[in-house]
Amino acid sequence: MVDIASNLERLSGEIESISLGCGRDPAGIRLLAVSKTFSADCVQQAHRWGQTLFGENRIQEAEGKIPSVDLSGLEWHLIGPLQSNKVRRAAQLFDVIQTLDRPKIVRRLNACAEEMGKIVRVFVEVKFGEEPQKHGLLPQDIPSMVEQVDSMPGLQLQGLMAIPPYQEEAEASRPYFRQMADLLTEINGSRQQPLKELSMGMSHDYRIAIEEGATLLRIGTSIFGLRSALAVNGV
Repeated sequence: MVDIASNLERLSGEIESISLGCGRDPAGIRLLAVSKTFSADCVQQAHRWGQTLFGENRIQEAEGKIPSVDLSGLEWHLIGPLQSNKVRRAAQLFDVIQTLDRPKIVRRLNACAEEMGKIVRVFVEVKFGEEPQKHGLLPQDIPSMVEQVDSMPGLQLQGLMAIPPYQEEAEASRPYFRQMADLLTEINGSRQQPLKELSMGMSHDYRIAIEEGATLLRIGTSIFGLRSALAVNGV
């Protein structure tokens, strides 16, 4: 039986320790609990500890889970790819969408947000390398996407998000995280209002991500335990 509260307590302590160890204020780093494939009851257990940020990958799963949790004060993030035919539902369900990577999706999401009379907070997703299965934009294409998002009245850009290529050794992720921080600095060089958020780092490499400037950690396994093979494969 996974003790979600104990896992969150341990993570909180580790995040604080790592942050102070590299000269950062722990208050500037938030924990997003990745609840994909886990039940509404797991979300409720985490909330009882005090966790308020949760991430989901699939619209279909979120449609059943988010309404059933029925707790005030939660903030839901979409951290999986967004298909054009699900943009409207995503705008209704989620407070934050972290995976913008196509002009078509940006335009459609903005139109839905304006129709609903709301502002949707968003991240632009960065892709490192040419992995065909990965979503996101290559670093050189990020500035033009940022400019497009900035022009949309229904969207409020928060920062950048990335899922680097998986590395067995967490230290091997450091160059990607450093590149993310450099990219954000470059973008902010021409902005009146700097972007502040870097969504990067997961259960196996969040320590390195903190050292390289992450402000939002997406952690699932270290909170909720291992996912079943069926769940991971979407069955």
